[in-house]
Amino acid sequence: MEKKCRVAIVVLGDIGRSPRMQYHALSLATQAQFEVDIVSNGGSEPHMAVTKNSSIHIHEMASVRLQGLSNISRVFALLIKSAIQFTILVWFLCFKIPRPDIFLVQNPPSVPTLAAVKLSSWLGRCGFLIDWHNFGYTILGMSHGRRHIIVKLYRWFEKYFAKAADGSLCVTKAMQHELAQNWGVKASVLYDQPPEFFHPAGLKESHELFCRLDKSICYPVGLHDYVSRGNYGLNDASRDPSHTCFSSQNGDNISLKASRPALVVSSTSWTSDEDFSLLLEAAVMYDRRVSAALNEDNSIDEEKLWIDIKDEKRYLYPRILFIITGKGPERKKYEEQIKKLKLRRVVFRTMWLPAEDYPLLLGSADLGVSLHTSSSGLDLPMKVVDMFGCGLPVCALSFSCIEELVKVGKNGLLFCSSSELADQLMMLFKGFPDKSDALKALQHGAFTTGSSSRWSTEWETHAFPVIEEIISRKQGMRRRHLLR
Repeated sequence: MEKKCRVAIVVLGDIGRSPRMQYHALSLATQAQFEVDIVSNGGSEPHMAVTKNSSIHIHEMASVRLQGLSNISRVFALLIKSAIQFTILVWFLCFKIPRPDIFLVQNPPSVPTLAAVKLSSWLGRCGFLIDWHNFGYTILGMSHGRRHIIVKLYRWFEKYFAKAADGSLCVTKAMQHELAQNWGVKASVLYDQPPEFFHPAGLKESHELFCRLDKSICYPVGLHDYVSRGNYGLNDASRDPSHTCFSSQNGDNISLKASRPALVVSSTSWTSDEDFSLLLEAAVMYDRRVSAALNEDNSIDEEKLWIDIKDEKRYLYPRILFIITGKGPERKKYEEQIKKLKLRRVVFRTMWLPAEDYPLLLGSADLGVSLHTSSSGLDLPMKVVDMFGCGLPVCALSFSCIEELVKVGKNGLLFCSSSELADQLMMLFKGFPDKSDALKALQHGAFTTGSSSRWSTEWETHAFPVIEEIISRKQGMRRRHLLR
């Protein structure tokens, strides 16, 4: 029997938070019938489809943390950390895993990943393919400034090893143009597309998800709002497990509540490249504008409002429940800010969902919000792709190439300020859920976008030929070497 080709996917980071590389692994294993080794750091659990595939083998490296040294000298700590990571990577790639036919590496981070993979590919006479998600030097430039010597060295390093690779994939046409014109690198565009498990959720799936999330939504620690007050005093014995904020079940019959809040989802890495304060400001504006539109004043009895909501009274503008998913360094800071907000009709919940529940949340929501801004201006937010796969329209923060993905008025809207986002929320949710025609039109457009192309098709058309060509070329070179 002919030996299977083997691909090593290299991610200097958490593979559970690298969905594109997980999709690569699944396509390589199922569509190409290759053996796949994933070399990455630990952290979040990958999707079940990855962990249960017998052709995919995950090799977990130890994470390197030098917090004490960073407090003394960030530059020195960066150099020491890179040297340690380089050694660990080369050890894994050359000795811990079977020799692959090709290395597929996620970039960024570029240092020391590209150098370690290049050395390993040279020693093993393997292919070296870079998948460009962004530019590493532009991310570093956000904290140090583009003119810093470290950033300039990082760019030189990234550009040097980009030219040393056997091939490149990238996420946008704008990035492809930048690589070709200013880096001398030819790259094939592989747009992010949702895999098959991102789809609109059925009513039963949504209700079961809401039941699983009920405790996190209705009984948050340290928060008192219209959701938690409506359930205040209820214990597990007195709660009706067949009813959630959004849906109810009577026997086999499941229905969405007419007075349910609008569910808005945003996922974030809680880092400085996503200004979450924009969403908080928009929520405050929405809350105040709804009160003004309903001729309310600050003296209205809040208890009456809670009673009206509990009695399922409907308003022209709905309550909004924002669920923010993700992990990251600034999460706690924003959670403290959320606790201080005095909002009457808007609620925030932050959580981290299992990989299997995240698509269900998107498929059950009414609207998505993307706060992604690109450090290079050349990459696109994969979270928006996933939203479209679930038929979920998006309000996205505008930047240079976002219109390659978000088609204004068709599958989403773009905003540049918190006030503009608040305007969009008012417009889309007026008359929710039955008479919100603008929202329904965008939902139809998002569904059309998401169903028009899937990851498997895009990958087979644009990525597999590149991988196949590099493997074939390297195998030919190895055969000629053996014949000498």
